[in-house]
Amino acid sequence: MKSVLILGGGFAGVESAIYLRKHNYKVTLVSDRDFFYIYPTSIWVPTHDVKFKNLCVGLKDLKRVHGFNTIISEVQSIQAKQKRITLNNGDVLSDFDYLIIALGASKMKPKGVQHTLSICGAPQQSMQIRDKLDALIKQGSGKLAFGFGGNPKDSSAVRGGPGFELLFNVHNMLAKKGLRDKFELTFFAPMQQPGARMGDKALKMMDMIFKKNNIHKQFGKKIKEFVTGGVIFEDNSKLESDFTMFIPAGEGHSVVKSSDLPQNDAGFIKINDFCEVEGFDYVYAVGDVSAIKGPSWRAKQGHIAEVMARNTAYNIYAKDTNKTKLKGYSEHLNILCVMDSGNGAAFVYRDGKKAKMIPMPIIGHWLKKGWGHYCRLSKLGRIPRIPGM
Repeated sequence: MKSVLILGGGFAGVESAIYLRKHNYKVTLVSDRDFFYIYPTSIWVPTHDVKFKNLCVGLKDLKRVHGFNTIISEVQSIQAKQKRITLNNGDVLSDFDYLIIALGASKMKPKGVQHTLSICGAPQQSMQIRDKLDALIKQGSGKLAFGFGGNPKDSSAVRGGPGFELLFNVHNMLAKKGLRDKFELTFFAPMQQPGARMGDKALKMMDMIFKKNNIHKQFGKKIKEFVTGGVIFEDNSKLESDFTMFIPAGEGHSVVKSSDLPQNDAGFIKINDFCEVEGFDYVYAVGDVSAIKGPSWRAKQGHIAEVMARNTAYNIYAKDTNKTKLKGYSEHLNILCVMDSGNGAAFVYRDGKKAKMIPMPIIGHWLKKGWGHYCRLSKLGRIPRIPGM
């Protein structure tokens, strides 16, 4: 039985492990935490709609269901040419036939970023955001700023959707408490049209939501630094804030940057359409850690990471069984999400031919919550997987 070593326990890593086991490979997954975290539904932790523990799926439970091995430790270094992986716990791993890198991305660190919290950062930050909001609600008023940054070296590394969702959910929570008029909400981003990759219709609808809900905008100004009381922009103007939620753009993982793997200017691993790392016949990269090629609107999302993972599992199997047709990720590139607002949602879709945003009042909110339960239960094998989900 051939063996595969997977680095990373997120959407890409776990999906790779599950599907490689279906092809009867011996699989070892290395993760820096002992649980798989359902990031898309973490937007409800700060508003007390979801408990943090319900977003965590234990790797020991996934190991029991799917039969792969796990090592809980951070990856310290990758020496791909020497087939040598060093972990922080002192282990050195070299006994494997294939290596799949699914470490995700590191986050860019603008000056003063320690004065912010991110809904896309370490999982525990969702609870810290909750506590900050609780303190301001107890105080009775405040100024809240929500935003995200960009990476000029790789536009696919921007993740703004969860920022919009958290903003809308906080607005809805404050409205329910009768406190919305006591809080000033502002969304900020360095680009002129944040969210433009979703298409023109989505931009117009977002603008309507901002106006309807009295949410201020601060677009098109580069961020100079974050301070205790807000955000300083390049023109030295200041957005005052009692609490700032900021999602930094991604960049190449720090371990990857110091490795011998081929990288683009942003530090992401260069791969071909079949997720094979350039220059290697036994190394693959899937998910946010990889350099995804495609249209300017391309985005790194969980469902794309899982497509890449499933394809990689198949492509490894195909190579070992002398099948000539491999599966590529590029034909599956699209933007797909249900953007939640706390009391409704909108279905967002874009591919190379069309872009649309369809309002789904009330039901959309419950559909997304339902997806969270589906994700957890299907990963644990308690309900069947739905193709494409």
